[in-house]
Amino acid sequence: MIREPRTAPSDATLTASGIARLANVGRAAVSNWRRRYADFPTPVGGTAASPSFDAREVESWLRRHGRLHEAGAEQWAWRHIESYQPAAGISDALSIAGAHLLIRSYRPADAGSLPTPRKLLTHLRAIDSGLAELVDDVLPKQWTPQLTTLLSAVDQLSREQEPEAAFEYLHSQYVASAHSLSGLAGTPDGVAAVLLNLAGTGARTFDFTSGTGSILRMAADRALQDASVTRCYAQEINPQYALITLLRLWFVHLRAKRAGHAGDPPVVHIGDSLLADAMPDLRADVVVANFPFGIHDWGHDRLAYDPRWTYGLPPRTEPELAWVQHALAHLSPDGTAVVLMPPAAATRPAGRRVRAELVRHGALRAVIALPAGLMPPTGIGLHIWVLKLPDLRQPHAGALLFVDTTTAPTTRAIADVAGAAWHAYLSDHYVEEPGVHRAIPAIEVLDDQVDLTPQRYVPRSDELATNPAETIARMNDFDQLLEQVRHSLPAVQEVDTAALRLAPQADIADLIRSGGMSIRRAVSRSRSAHTPASALVLTGADVLAGAPATGTATRASDDDAGPEVQAGDILIPVVGRKISARVATPEQVGAELGPGVQLLRVDPARFDPWFVAGVISRTDNLRVAGRSSSTGSGALRIDIKRLAIPVLPLDRQQAYGKAFCQLVEFRTRLDRAAATGAALAREIGDGLTAGALGPPS
Repeated sequence: MIREPRTAPSDATLTASGIARLANVGRAAVSNWRRRYADFPTPVGGTAASPSFDAREVESWLRRHGRLHEAGAEQWAWRHIESYQPAAGISDALSIAGAHLLIRSYRPADAGSLPTPRKLLTHLRAIDSGLAELVDDVLPKQWTPQLTTLLSAVDQLSREQEPEAAFEYLHSQYVASAHSLSGLAGTPDGVAAVLLNLAGTGARTFDFTSGTGSILRMAADRALQDASVTRCYAQEINPQYALITLLRLWFVHLRAKRAGHAGDPPVVHIGDSLLADAMPDLRADVVVANFPFGIHDWGHDRLAYDPRWTYGLPPRTEPELAWVQHALAHLSPDGTAVVLMPPAAATRPAGRRVRAELVRHGALRAVIALPAGLMPPTGIGLHIWVLKLPDLRQPHAGALLFVDTTTAPTTRAIADVAGAAWHAYLSDHYVEEPGVHRAIPAIEVLDDQVDLTPQRYVPRSDELATNPAETIARMNDFDQLLEQVRHSLPAVQEVDTAALRLAPQADIADLIRSGGMSIRRAVSRSRSAHTPASALVLTGADVLAGAPATGTATRASDDDAGPEVQAGDILIPVVGRKISARVATPEQVGAELGPGVQLLRVDPARFDPWFVAGVISRTDNLRVAGRSSSTGSGALRIDIKRLAIPVLPLDRQQAYGKAFCQLVEFRTRLDRAAATGAALAREIGDGLTAGALGPPS
């Protein structure tokens, strides 16, 4: 750890998020400090919604109040990059830091003094003239004190760890921050590993939308670990990303040279791969890509007669099929192309003809379905398409492999499942694995839809067979479940006076201020240099099902843990089409609160939890407590503080609370019966069709 005092450059600024990271707290804490402390620094720029503050004043204030988090050298280096001004130059600051670290790796004997711009470029030209030219484009005209301070922090970091590891840390922070386009800058390591497991290795590896080079760097590193080399080629439309790619690849290239592996240096070009292919004659052994989806202005009109469209001109609305054919155009005869695809590309009517040609000619060899949440867009499960140039001599050239990895628990498991299926498919002894992968003759895919969705051809293992005895046993269990549903309705009666409606009302916001209630939410998880840990947290679905915690979240340390659920806590999903408040079950007590759930904690001497949960779940309350959500799904964000509850004696609350508790139990069992009944009906239908079940004689 670095314990000596550090200061920000005189012209550096910090946003509220930057201050929160500096103090290792959430943004809400920073907002609270601004309201509570009159001496908190005033904004020096930004907007009313997103102000910026003088970094030196902020650090001085945090130090005076004992809130300055003691950070390591890598955290300080990243903070100086993140606070670089102008903010649009943060990518350039990262590249300059990377260039300095690369020189430290190339010339370790020069450590101890910061280079001037002229010396920096001189050292880079000794490494690679093209790299020096790209760095020269981002160097400021004047060597500012801000840049000197930044490089001093980076230089200190290079003394504590290897320069390559230092730059990889800074890159990981950059990709995780708001300064890079989510999903386009860096491909997550787990996803990159899946792609490369399928693609294999070769002398030439090409990524035509490289982002910041995550896939190519892993390919080069893997080759080096196997005591070989692969020459990496890249093209990237974003000049800043292209420079970061080149720097990362040069670190691996220098490491390979030190290990005695002679090889050619990496090649990175800037430009639009479709409109201005910088390497039209390149034929690579491995082509991998995570390209942008849904860009309709990709050059359809200008590229109508392009020779790459061997399998048909991609429709204007199918840019992904243009990328696929671009990948095939750069493949060597025995090469393999592996690309990430949106699942809609497997079914959209506009792309049916091109999909059919890819299948008919044997160019598309495998489609792998991935679980949702691996990378942006997190709400959908992406597909991987594996492509090879047509060769009828290859095993199973007339069949298409479909793999479903959506139930695999980790990216390592996904890589193992997909890789094993692909390598088995390439052998002469392929055997399908029910529920996981299956090779389908091309003729069966070439119907009027040419649907390439893996789940259509790989039924889940629980759908493959019907056991008559088990089905009949489940029918008996379903009868018992229906009986439980019938007897779980609460006992109620008609009353003469509307006690709840006529009772005085108390605002929940006022009850919170008086200490009778409190609201807790999940903490914002900070980023850390330490290896993140996975925590089990309670999700909104768990609350509605009354189930134990099933969600996971990554946190840097125990300090990042969310609030723990206690007995009597009322749990409410943050977003929903209705207010669904539930009192924590015994299995949920002790679980960590997830980001999609809020917690209302009441004083049990004054309030019955089930009574409070029941009255705030009233349908009309959504109109009061619901606010527009950014999810686009029509659901609303629930703000419980807007509501009021009836004021009743505790014994009357408990009587109502018992009825509300029984009502929730009834709803839970009813939902379970509906789901169980639907599954049972499907199972009986399949059994009748398959001949395993029949009507009574």
